[in-house]
Amino acid sequence: MRFATYAHLGQRHVGQVSVDGLSVTPYVLSLAEAERGVLSLIERAASGAAMPDLASASVALLQITLDAPIPHPRRNVFCVGRNYHAHAKEMRDTVFKADRGAVDEWPIVFSKVPETVVATGTDVLLPADAVSGQIDYEAELAVVIGTAGRNIRHADAMKHIYGYTIVNDVTARDVQMRHAQWHLGKSFDTFCPMGPWIVSADELDGTDTRVRCWVTPAGGAEELRQDSRTTDLIFDIPTLIETCSRGITLLPGDVIATGTPAGVGMAMTPPRWLRNGDVVRIEIDGIGLLQNRFVAEGQ
Repeated sequence: MRFATYAHLGQRHVGQVSVDGLSVTPYVLSLAEAERGVLSLIERAASGAAMPDLASASVALLQITLDAPIPHPRRNVFCVGRNYHAHAKEMRDTVFKADRGAVDEWPIVFSKVPETVVATGTDVLLPADAVSGQIDYEAELAVVIGTAGRNIRHADAMKHIYGYTIVNDVTARDVQMRHAQWHLGKSFDTFCPMGPWIVSADELDGTDTRVRCWVTPAGGAEELRQDSRTTDLIFDIPTLIETCSRGITLLPGDVIATGTPAGVGMAMTPPRWLRNGDVVRIEIDGIGLLQNRFVAEGQ
């Protein structure tokens, strides 16, 4: 199933998207539950509570505005760096220069603050050049945890997944390179577009799906920049869950972005940074489309 958070007639709802993707049927939830988006459904499932009833009437997708499936994550988004071999190679002389020999040893894990999360169709804010002039895109499959766990074994990890969504791990490369850790360069407001919805784990094999990203420069033609499969991950999804849960309790609704394929703007010659009016479109087979326009602050 596909679970969406959306606005309709001035109110937030959580609903189930139809098989044909043309409509959504809202769940009967309190206003407080609806405000928390799909996280309310995830927490109900984790507690063993029954799913809420579906309303009798559906709404056409053309009549709603999609929000991020989890509009307000309870804590930072877990993110994985350097997790496709080709991406590790293209960045070995820049971002990964300091530890280029440890590609297969341990995953690089960092985080983005909850305030980075925005919906498909929402503008991503480009900061003033004095803050950063090197904004880049990163198309990623994201895992959504459904069952809490600590020190989760590799063999049990897939049982803890509620579903999958898409994340654009937008990055200020100059800020990322300036600091020994990546948190600041990854955590600008609006730097984590997420959506369009969450697809349940029983409907998608996240271990083998295609990840693609197109960039349309303002006034230009669309360009395919990234194209890979999750079979090319250096550290597979169970390993990422096992790693992130070492000594840390993963909670229902936690999001783990699994890393980006080769083809980022920084690795191009010369580098191609995102500019005012550029559009980034990410598609992952079995999930759908995440698209955002990048707009200079104050425009």
